[in-house]
Amino acid sequence: MTGGSDTAKRDMLLARRLDLVANVSALTAEALRLDQKRAGIEMEVLRLELEIGRSGASAQLVQDLHEAEERAAAVMQEGARCEQRIGAAEGEVEDVDRSLAATVGN
Repeated sequence: MTGGSDTAKRDMLLARRLDLVANVSALTAEALRLDQKRAGIEMEVLRLELEIGRSGASAQLVQDLHEAEERAAAVMQEGARCEQRIGAAEGEVEDVDRSLAATVGN
């Protein structure tokens, strides 16, 4: 390769890396948001369990508890998918980093 095409390839890889790192950052922010949402729902579950323990298991409290547990499970699944996407995006960054390292040797 000529020096100009090496520079163009490196510039392209650096731009790709920047996009990928921004994506990892956005996914990490989403994972944190989901963790906070899950924690809030878990607090609601605890509150409902305490209320059921204090006042008995009314149909409405049991239904509310069941719905909160379903929401918590859904958020946990969404969080797991987000973590998988983070792993994949980090793998892409590593691939670009290897390609960048190879351009340094040229």
